[in-house]
Amino acid sequence: MGRSGDLAGARVTVMGLGRFGGGVGATRHLAAAGADVLVTDLEPAERLAESTERIRDLVESGRVTLRLGEHNVSDFTTCDLVVANPAVPRPWDNRFLRGAQAAGVPITTEIQLSVEALPPGVRICAISGSAGKSTTSALVHHVLGAIGERVHFGGNIGGSLLERADVVRDSDVVVLELSSFQLHWLEGFRAHVAAITNLEPNHLDWHLTLDHYRSCKQKIFEGQRAGDIAVLGAGVRDWPTMPGVSRVEIPQDTGLVGLLIPGSHNESNAAMAIEVCRAIRRIGGFELDLDRSINAARAFPGLPHRLQHVGLVGGVRYFNDSKSTTPQATMLALGAFPVERETGRIHLIAGGYDKGQDLSPLVLATPELKGLYTIGTTGDWLARAAGGGANSRVIPCGTLERAMSELANRVSSGDVVLLSPGCASWDQFENYEKRGARFTDLARSDGAGAGVQP
Repeated sequence: MGRSGDLAGARVTVMGLGRFGGGVGATRHLAAAGADVLVTDLEPAERLAESTERIRDLVESGRVTLRLGEHNVSDFTTCDLVVANPAVPRPWDNRFLRGAQAAGVPITTEIQLSVEALPPGVRICAISGSAGKSTTSALVHHVLGAIGERVHFGGNIGGSLLERADVVRDSDVVVLELSSFQLHWLEGFRAHVAAITNLEPNHLDWHLTLDHYRSCKQKIFEGQRAGDIAVLGAGVRDWPTMPGVSRVEIPQDTGLVGLLIPGSHNESNAAMAIEVCRAIRRIGGFELDLDRSINAARAFPGLPHRLQHVGLVGGVRYFNDSKSTTPQATMLALGAFPVERETGRIHLIAGGYDKGQDLSPLVLATPELKGLYTIGTTGDWLARAAGGGANSRVIPCGTLERAMSELANRVSSGDVVLLSPGCASWDQFENYEKRGARFTDLARSDGAGAGVQP
């Protein structure tokens, strides 16, 4: 079970409506296929209002039932199919999913349903990695669209490809940004072009070990066949690929200059994106128009919450990099401002939910900063480790609001204010988007003291 044609009359439990669109997309897809759908989520209704509004018509028509604020084991053991949220921590230990498995109920995910719903002739390009996968994926989507391909974007970027699957044609390209969580669940998946940007320790609270994290990432190559193409970033060039698969290995320090988005890491992302575009065109039997592709990459405006420039006042620039949820990502963000870093002109806001990561790179970077403003659950540890109290450049703030208030009196022309937390947002915000949006609002508000104009 899993393909749309198999779902008519099936009793399906969707585990996790969520707020990113995947649960909504799966629910609408299943209902359209004739399934009897129960949506269950541990979050209460008031925290899911935006998502529930998008399926209100299905609930009112009786095609979808909601159970919010709790899970019941019986919902997982008496149905025909469970659609699990791939981000459920340690799913192998989750009692609801274990109950489904014990009862012989198959478990799938929104991304699995998405790839199963695609027409057989579509060219699939899948991209993952610890850092840079979102920007690289978005660049591939942007460049391919600019050179005339019919291209669709889905996966970890948010939303659901299921809501657009009916407009995808055989000759189209589908770009999928895939997280390690999604790859953990995917079975029988073939990417005509599969790319890994890099690998650094991440999500160890979920995976428990680096080996498990790595093995999930490597699943992106498992379904490839002879004639497909694997694109491997500089740090993963030794990873194995399937027999007959062509390998494109990106050399160290390769980059595309002249971009709108700052940073040498984005130059590397753009270089990999060009190679991925070349590969997907090759799969289709075409050559890549390199000049047009490079010009398109250079015109790419960037993604929200990924080194997004949100304001300028009095010569001070404010950047929202809330998507940075690892210390390695924060170090890449700091590296995007080599002049300001060398001259000590960066005010960094860092800290958040504790994912069990080694945060020492943030501590070691402190001497290069004009100010470190720590927030969230890890904030007190960061401040102590960086010499807070004895070091006047380290300011424990607790909240984003306090950090913005503190730095308002410390900035001067030529400085950069950078929200790049190096940690997840879940201790104080629903997701990194909400954290970044709050930073942007504060930066642009006279009440925050910054007085920044977009």
